[in-house]
Amino acid sequence: MSNREYDKLYDELEGLEKELGITFANSPTVNVGYEVLSELPKERHESPMLSLDKTKEIDELKRFLGEEKALLSWKLDGLTIVLTYREGQLFKAVTRGNGEVGEVITNNARVFKNIPLKIAYQGELILRGEAVIGYREFERINSEIEDVDAKYKNPRNLCSGSVRQLNNEITAKRNVRFYAFSLVQAEGVDFRNSRRRQMEWLFEQGFEVVEFHEVTAKNVEAEVIKFSEKIAQNDFPSDGLVLIYDDIAYGQSLGRTSKFPRDSYAFKWADEVRETTLTEIEWSPSRTGLINPVAIFEPVELEGTTVSRASVHNISIMEELELGIGDRIEVYKANMIIPQIARNLTRSGVKEVPKRCPVCRGETEIRQVANARALYCTNPECQAKHVKSFALFVSRDALNIEGLSEATLEKFISKGYIREFADIFHLDRYREEIQSLEGFGEKSYRNLAANVKKARTTTLPRVIYALGIANIGLANAKVICKEFRYDPEAMLRATQEELNEIPGVGGVIASAFVDYFASEKHVKQFRDLLNELVIPKETAAEAKQIFAGVNFVITGSVTHFANRGEVKELIESLGGKVTGSVTSKTNYLINNDVTSASSKNKKANELGIPIISEESFLEMVKEG
Repeated sequence: MSNREYDKLYDELEGLEKELGITFANSPTVNVGYEVLSELPKERHESPMLSLDKTKEIDELKRFLGEEKALLSWKLDGLTIVLTYREGQLFKAVTRGNGEVGEVITNNARVFKNIPLKIAYQGELILRGEAVIGYREFERINSEIEDVDAKYKNPRNLCSGSVRQLNNEITAKRNVRFYAFSLVQAEGVDFRNSRRRQMEWLFEQGFEVVEFHEVTAKNVEAEVIKFSEKIAQNDFPSDGLVLIYDDIAYGQSLGRTSKFPRDSYAFKWADEVRETTLTEIEWSPSRTGLINPVAIFEPVELEGTTVSRASVHNISIMEELELGIGDRIEVYKANMIIPQIARNLTRSGVKEVPKRCPVCRGETEIRQVANARALYCTNPECQAKHVKSFALFVSRDALNIEGLSEATLEKFISKGYIREFADIFHLDRYREEIQSLEGFGEKSYRNLAANVKKARTTTLPRVIYALGIANIGLANAKVICKEFRYDPEAMLRATQEELNEIPGVGGVIASAFVDYFASEKHVKQFRDLLNELVIPKETAAEAKQIFAGVNFVITGSVTHFANRGEVKELIESLGGKVTGSVTSKTNYLINNDVTSASSKNKKANELGIPIISEESFLEMVKEG
């Protein structure tokens, strides 16, 4: 996008914000900034935030409704927050805490994904809502945590930690969303004694409100069913529904008990329980060495889907349930989503715990972790502990195999489908098993097989980079391959002295390369891998090194190449180097928007570095 187009949209947004009086936390017109606090201050709520009385019976909801209308909405499973606005500005945000005293998290609320920092209403507004993190965001954050034991257990746990950070830059990266569910105070606004009108007004002020439907005793059961049918598609966590009288005055006249308000009720899903037979305990190793037990049972229908497995988490839980193969068990879906074992009806007892890891066959040991006993693989070379190395192998700059995420790799490795790099090219041995895995099917397998086949044709530098040798990136791999004329055997015989003499390699890289191939295991894996690949013949003297000693930075979009990566490859093939930031050592900045006010352009102008377009760069190549 050009600066002119961006400025036009920016001005339009600024005009809309002024017209409506609403500015969101993620708007480009505000710069919230990040701040680190030493601690979160505490604050007492003006009125206690009570829990809700609960039921799992539809008839109880009908009795509660009587002749009244009410609003039925999601009971979100996050962290309840109280927001205060004054003179149209977010003034304060406080967590529920223990209901009496909460923590002030205004600093963090300012970086929630969808919260309005400025609203049209100028009086004092107090409202309550739920801060939540969706399942996709939860999975993304967990996927970046290598230590399985350090992963967050559920989105609520992650949200609580994210909202209560001392550094709000961390909160901003977690994409927390806020859903308003209750208006406490708005001076001077006539809501016509209706909670529905309050929710609609909050929406008009720019708040994302929780989904709600107006119900009576006659249609509440049908509406509960409609809500339940949406759960599988929802990205946000929910543990039930909330029913609150629409008539504000009537609800307030009922008062409260010592624990609950009398104007509202929580409906918890009645868990659908099925009896089945435990057929197997599958032991699933992870990258930390922890081996998780997974219960495999005869398939049953639960909440509209077929379920045949449930995590048991650790040996202590297995022992508490006295789980044995052939036992009759009852299973359910926690919050209608996560399969769990409710109880063991026959309790035959835990018979065998594996003495060897199912992936590497190394010895296992039982360790006491916190209050639980868990099984661990003791072999430091276990493939399950090296998921990152396989992830690098299939990454874009390496073998570039789409469809093999870290989660998929971890699953394949734990089941023994992959033990070394070459095994990736023989997944057809496990076609039926892969197609039966959760999240896979015939189409997914076909796509993966096609991507693996495509990856068989590659280049030697990509293969060297894919091995994950310490300190050797793709650029270094290209230099080394070129020096040894793309001869794998010559590279295996290379000495540290020979490598050290290559310009741009140096002692650290030379040592890492020689040490890696000093291992017979690594040499065998490399040769096995080469047997699976087709590497077109390359020659060392392919092109004149016209950019030897020249440093480039590339920014912005390109039109003559598929992407900036292709520009980088051309520069490196001609002896040049590409870096990510403009410094005094940069010779040229390539940017098709030569006159833009970008930070890289600004830096280049300050240092007197030429800013050239793609066309100018291609002219340099042509003239060279």
